[in-house]
Amino acid sequence: MVDDYILFLKTEKKLSENTISSYVLDLNNFLNYIKKDLLSVSSSDISNYISFLHESMDARSINRHLSSINGFYLYLLEEGKINANPMEDISALKTNKKLPKYLTVEEVDQLLNIPLVTHFDYRNKAMMELMYSSGLRVSELVNLDYSSVDFENSVLKIYGKGKKERIVPLGEYASYYLKKYLEEHRSFLVKKGSVCDKLFLNNHGKAISRFGFSFILNDIKEKSNINKDITPHTLRHSFATHLLEGGADLRSIQEMLGHENISTTNIYTYVANDILKRNYDEYHPRAKKED
Repeated sequence: MVDDYILFLKTEKKLSENTISSYVLDLNNFLNYIKKDLLSVSSSDISNYISFLHESMDARSINRHLSSINGFYLYLLEEGKINANPMEDISALKTNKKLPKYLTVEEVDQLLNIPLVTHFDYRNKAMMELMYSSGLRVSELVNLDYSSVDFENSVLKIYGKGKKERIVPLGEYASYYLKKYLEEHRSFLVKKGSVCDKLFLNNHGKAISRFGFSFILNDIKEKSNINKDITPHTLRHSFATHLLEGGADLRSIQEMLGHENISTTNIYTYVANDILKRNYDEYHPRAKKED
């Protein structure tokens, strides 16, 4: 049954390998705990499993497990393998809203102020400008090829989660440094006998990996003296936060980020409200009463 479900996720849902691996890991953990026929699992069995997970996990992680299990039983229900979903009466646990980490505009400028000396510096500059300019996921960045870029219309064609296509803007800074990298520096990274159509190459002439980009980002962060944890997703969060601060509407940001549900994008309104509150507390003369 699980094998059939994996095939369904690959062929019908067209989920990425990483997402499928996470689902399978969650299901295997459930299988190891439940030790019974999956078709005979009841709501009380799942409630007991939640209690078990509480011993080592927070509510957010437990909810992710429950989502994986629910997806599996919805599949079995549609396939006619079961008559009722044992997850039907199970509610997600309440979690504290975790705001995404982002950089200020000044910190982004500081981070992107990369000294340009080597061919690798120009590659890194182009990658960083693209990440912030277009709000890309790191997996989307490393999969860019020549056909992804439309300099004339200043857009990128992206294949995001589930291989869904979307068009995102290409800012002038990003366009300038990407052109410069492609026209003057990329050829020096190509190795003899190696053919790769991806835009960004590593020192072996092959497509740069997600791990490789994270390593580069960490090195740039250390040299920039920004005292914050910065991940590739921090640039994506910063892109969305700065757009919302600047007055962009939530639907446009949703489309640019490739979020399937507007509720996912809605988290950035909490970030913007948090920024407004801090600015009010800091600058309004009567925001706080003296003791």
